[in-house]
Amino acid sequence: MRLITTLFLGGLCSASFAGQPLPPDLQPLQPPPPFDTNAQDANLEPQVTITKQTEQTVEEHRAGGRLYMIKITPKVGNPYYLVDDLGDGKFSRQEGLDSGVRPPRWIIHRF
Repeated sequence: MRLITTLFLGGLCSASFAGQPLPPDLQPLQPPPPFDTNAQDANLEPQVTITKQTEQTVEEHRAGGRLYMIKITPKVGNPYYLVDDLGDGKFSRQEGLDSGVRPPRWIIHRF
């Protein structure tokens, strides 16, 4: 019975909104500019510069011309990262890109 009442009231509400007139000063939207798939903006795509040395491989990651991360892969051992977290040019060492933040996943209620 509740479902029928809800559907009936919803139909009445939608019919009342459909009968309202449009504003007289309504203007059509301009068409969007054409999408150019060949255009590549160098500032939008991250750039990676790889430098191979005898002892290690260094990958510099830049976005918008700003260096934000350096990955260093030594010949022996695990790779590590130097990351500019605040954007002030000071890099901090991280063993991995995992921040370690784990959101709680409590079960409140099961349906």
